[in-house]
Amino acid sequence: MIRSAGIILLAVGTAGAAFAQGAGKPDLADGRQHFEQSCGVCHTKPLVTSGRFGPALSKASLGGQADVMAEVIGNGIPLRMPGFRHQLSQEQIRAVVAYIQTLDPPPPEDAKPTARTSGERRDDN
Repeated sequence: MIRSAGIILLAVGTAGAAFAQGAGKPDLADGRQHFEQSCGVCHTKPLVTSGRFGPALSKASLGGQADVMAEVIGNGIPLRMPGFRHQLSQEQIRAVVAYIQTLDPPPPEDAKPTARTSGERRDDN
């Protein structure tokens, strides 16, 4: 009986430690999935030639501050962006933030394609 109790306590302790480790580190695959489903419609370009409704997000967004990113995702921005605190759990929001922090900043606006690279005819040939 004592041996059984010891095994159960060991199993519970090991599972608790594994859960605590899992809770401390957000799942990037989960973050990417939630980003694509909830954020991608506004913050990515569906086509190369189309625009975005919101700014491109990256690790430099909001000064790279994870807590500020999580607050904006959860609460939104009045008249500009809905909050997702009712659709996503705090863990899911942390996963989205962790995914955003893996994204490189987009190239500067000066790096837009020229007429020659976009297929338009130029008269200076």
